[in-house]
Amino acid sequence: MTSIAIIGGTGMNQWPGLEVLERRDLDTLYGKPSAPLLRGRVAGCEAWFLARHGEGHKLPPHAINYRANLRALKDVGVQQVVAIAAVGAIAPWFAPGEVAVPDDLIDRSWGREHTYSDGQPGSVLEHVEFTHPYAPPLRAALLAAAAAAGVELGRAGVMAVTQGPRLETPAEIRALQRDGADMVGMTGMPEAGLARELGLDYACLAVSVNWAAGLSPAGAGIHDEIHASIEAGMDKVRRVLAALLPRLATSAEA
Repeated sequence: MTSIAIIGGTGMNQWPGLEVLERRDLDTLYGKPSAPLLRGRVAGCEAWFLARHGEGHKLPPHAINYRANLRALKDVGVQQVVAIAAVGAIAPWFAPGEVAVPDDLIDRSWGREHTYSDGQPGSVLEHVEFTHPYAPPLRAALLAAAAAAGVELGRAGVMAVTQGPRLETPAEIRALQRDGADMVGMTGMPEAGLARELGLDYACLAVSVNWAAGLSPAGAGIHDEIHASIEAGMDKVRRVLAALLPRLATSAEA
């Protein structure tokens, strides 16, 4: 059974090099996931792949059916999820084009279906423990894979999650700085929380694609910055994943 899944975000709506073995169009108790699940082989190992924003990258962050996405992965036997996220850089060490593995988060999203404990028939109220929102063993595997692939990662970092789809104001970024955020994205929650409720190990590879509002060098256009940074960052992501999958497959067999 293939127990590893990659959720691709902006810049990784497709997984170059993935040999697709199966395309599964699922329905769940919470509706359909963003896209069909693809089971494929890369770096000699099998994994599931799900395009978070849908085929063609059409779904905005607030409209993604996160509950269906995670439930669908659980239903096909996934146990470990690596989420790819394109983010804005707040910390000075996280320049565009760099990659990090965050270890904590701040949730500023709202109005999203964020739990399976929704009071519906059959649901169970569960207060999941969230001291470590990203699974430490999976984070450690990502760090080891990056070292093996020769990819230098930024320090751990705190991910702030905003509602989107608009980008943040400079005042909002200053507030997030005061709260301790190192990076800002739009999809990390409720994804991480739902994974925890389902008992899935979840970690994130965050790709810095632009300086957050108010932090860009004078004259830098944010969309030009994103286009210039995203491919360099995603190349590093693909290298880390190629080194990660054999490690996870080996540990699953042990």
